[in-house]
Amino acid sequence: MYAGPSHETASGGGYRPARDVDVKPLILDAVMLVERVHRRFLEAVKDELDRLGCSTVNAVQAVLLFNIGDSDLTAGDLKARGFYLGSNVSYNIKQLVAGGHLVQERCRDDRRAVRIRLTETGRRVADIVGRLYDKSAGTIVEAGGLPPEDLRHLSVYLQRLDRYWDDRIRFRL
Repeated sequence: MYAGPSHETASGGGYRPARDVDVKPLILDAVMLVERVHRRFLEAVKDELDRLGCSTVNAVQAVLLFNIGDSDLTAGDLKARGFYLGSNVSYNIKQLVAGGHLVQERCRDDRRAVRIRLTETGRRVADIVGRLYDKSAGTIVEAGGLPPEDLRHLSVYLQRLDRYWDDRIRFRL
């Protein structure tokens, strides 16, 4: 459950009461930046796909394939693993099956459940996204000016925001 706002500074410094700061523009800015960063990441994936001549999938579908990886899972599992901005996961799965990137089969134990897994073609696309992650991890510190500790802080803060919005919805805060 959400433990309340923490108002820590990025450097881990002291607390500042919320009443001293107008948090409304800060909240809006954070939400907009998260969306923009996600969109930019998808643009980078699209650019990499284009550069390599892979035109069979779009960026969201490529990230879906990457997130499936070596797993054998349901569409619900996949949706829970990632955030696919402005996309319909079921539609994309249907497209990826039709394009030969995924295999879709009924579960032997529970015939209502449908499991999905990558084909060899899907694995090649997932590998493109994996290499892009590897390349980014190798350059983000120097070229992006983002040391690992700042990325750790960012992750913690984004998890807190996520938890806040989740609690807001679930508990109608």
